[in-house]
Amino acid sequence: MSTIAIPSPRGMRNAWRAAHTPVAGVPRWARLAAYAIPCTVLPSSLWRVAAYSFHAPIADGPTRAPSGLPGVPLELYVVLLSVLTEVVAFTAVGLVARWGQVVPGWVPILGGRSVPRWAAVGAGALGAGILTLLWTWVAVHFALGQRIDGSPRSALAPLNFNDWRGGLAVATYAPLVMWGPLLAAVTISYERRCRSALPRPRGETPAGVKAIHSPNQQVPSR
Repeated sequence: MSTIAIPSPRGMRNAWRAAHTPVAGVPRWARLAAYAIPCTVLPSSLWRVAAYSFHAPIADGPTRAPSGLPGVPLELYVVLLSVLTEVVAFTAVGLVARWGQVVPGWVPILGGRSVPRWAAVGAGALGAGILTLLWTWVAVHFALGQRIDGSPRSALAPLNFNDWRGGLAVATYAPLVMWGPLLAAVTISYERRCRSALPRPRGETPAGVKAIHSPNQQVPSR
């Protein structure tokens, strides 16, 4: 009979440290921005789980309804959605950590291989663009009292300014507006860092650095 190995607290601390430790050359602002991205998602995730999975009295309108997926209750659907959202947001940390440049060894087949720069930068740029447009669109329509399709917002909508419950919901979703811009900034930093690490042709100096000639080196006259 097989047994399930439960990781020790020390092992979990080491895994956490390995997942978050930045590689050399990461600017402090990029590290903080990457760490902030999962935090922009966390408030709304916790609010959804509390309101629709545990039915805490913190949301306006009904909190019991079909999930829309056959056989999946709303309570489970909300938990899975929130976990998935957090996992997606956490991938931004890979843009400052080693596992964003080299696939971890425990990953089958791909473990130990370098992450293609174009793949990481492309995914980050695409995600940043979609997230920025999406949450800006949502914020604008909410400010106009509309749903995202342009129709009038229902009085039973959970996000509102009618009472403290609606205000709490708005406060938990507001940080999502920063998800896209933060991801864009971290992606740009990742691309610049990887590009600067590429080998340069012999004799070429980095941009903005003047070539220094030795005393015995002859400088061609004009």
